[in-house]
Amino acid sequence: MAAGRTLDGPKAALSAAYWVFVLYLLGPLLLMTAMSFKAAEFIAFPIGETTLDWYAKVVQDGQFLSAVGYSILIAAATTLFATVIGTWIALVVSAESLWLRSLVFALACLPAVVPGMIQAISVRIFIATLDVPTGTGAIIFGHTLHAVPFVMIMALTRLRTMPGSLVDAARDLGADPVVAFLRVTLPYLKPALYGGMIFCALLSIDDFVRTFFLGGYRTTLPMLIFARLQGGMSPEINAMATLVLLTTAVVGLYAEQLTRKARTR
Repeated sequence: MAAGRTLDGPKAALSAAYWVFVLYLLGPLLLMTAMSFKAAEFIAFPIGETTLDWYAKVVQDGQFLSAVGYSILIAAATTLFATVIGTWIALVVSAESLWLRSLVFALACLPAVVPGMIQAISVRIFIATLDVPTGTGAIIFGHTLHAVPFVMIMALTRLRTMPGSLVDAARDLGADPVVAFLRVTLPYLKPALYGGMIFCALLSIDDFVRTFFLGGYRTTLPMLIFARLQGGMSPEINAMATLVLLTTAVVGLYAEQLTRKARTR
């Protein structure tokens, strides 16, 4: 009995700490969402009358819709390039014959640990040296550079759980390396690639620092919200942020379901 009571104390403390942490994470988001329904044009308590007019205004805002479309375009291109490059690096690092794989792995992970502003400045200097103008191409390059390590790590983690006998069996049946990759390795990597692709897209859409340094005259969604914030907080900005939050949550849940189905298969 005494041992049971002794264990109940730390367990209750851990449970309380967990719920405090959950409240710490969700509290600001819930406040932001609640303020998006405020009828007045300023942010303050109490909320008072509520309205959906801010959401109607946001979905009819041409500048907002243009920024969303531009962000999706950049995210799609970033996801494509980062997935291809990250998967290729994972295959290189997992090769047993490569004696420099630790160095390759460290260099591939470098963009994930370098501060965003430092990386943005260095990429800006790099494209200026190559006489490449800022704009869509430069943004995609910067976002891809940042996203590749995450795809590589996810794909490499999945590759390390793959039985080597699968590829050996495919080659014994007459498959060349390309066919073995397309028929065996790539299907096995699908769960990791699905997660990596969704992660790349969300990273790209949310990236402000690299877009700010590398962007041209067109604005992405984070840059639009930042520009609107210069005039002060308003329920309209909260409505924008809430729509982005809900979309991100839906995409994340769909990606989790897709990943589970792929693993089951």
